[in-house]
Amino acid sequence: MKNCILIGVAGGSGSGKTTVAHKLVKAFSAEDAILVEQDAYYRELKNMNLEERAKVNFDHPNSIEFELLGKHLKSLIGGKSIERPKYNFTTHMREKETVRIEPSKIIVVEGILILAIPEIRELFDVKIFVDTDADEMILRRMERDIKERGRDFESIKNQYLKTVKPMYLEFCEPSKRYADIIIPRGGENEIAIEMIVNNLKRFLQKGVLK
Repeated sequence: MKNCILIGVAGGSGSGKTTVAHKLVKAFSAEDAILVEQDAYYRELKNMNLEERAKVNFDHPNSIEFELLGKHLKSLIGGKSIERPKYNFTTHMREKETVRIEPSKIIVVEGILILAIPEIRELFDVKIFVDTDADEMILRRMERDIKERGRDFESIKNQYLKTVKPMYLEFCEPSKRYADIIIPRGGENEIAIEMIVNNLKRFLQKGVLK
C-alpha cells in the first residue's frame, strides 16, 4: 500500500498557487504534510555575472533542474529525506546551505511548470491548476517582486513582456489540460481548498496513507 500522496499545484506567476499550496499544507500537522517548491530548483549560473544572470529566461523549462526535482520527489515517495536547494532570487544563485526535508504522508509540490514536464507530471496522484485572470497575476507579481525581491517596475515590466507572458502561454497555460482539479481565483477560493483538504483528511482517517 502506498504510504504517501503526491499533489502538484501549478498555475501562472501570481496566480495564487503558492497560497493554495501553503493552505493545503497548513491544514495538517507538520508531520503529515510538507511543501516542495519548484523555484528552489533553478539551475546554477556560476559562469555568468549578475547582469548576465538577470537576462536569463527564468520562465523557460530549461531554467529549472527538473532532473534533481524528480530525483528528490522519488526519494520522498520512497520514504527518504532530501536536501532541497535554497535559491537566492536577488543574486540568481543557490545558497551554500540546503534545507532538509523529511518524507511525509502528504507531499505538496508547487510551481509554474510542474504539469508541463511529463516526467514530473506522471509522479503526481492529484494534479491541481490554479486559474486566475491575467491582470490579477501581473499585479500580484509586481507587488511580490518589489517587496520581496528588490526589483523595480521597469525590470518587472520588461521581464513580463519578454519572457513571463510568452512562456506562460507556451508552457504553463496549456498544461491546464492535465489537471484533475482547476481552482479559479487562487487562494481566495476557500470552498475549493476546503473540499480538497476534507478529502485528504478522509484519506488519513481511513488509514490509506499509513
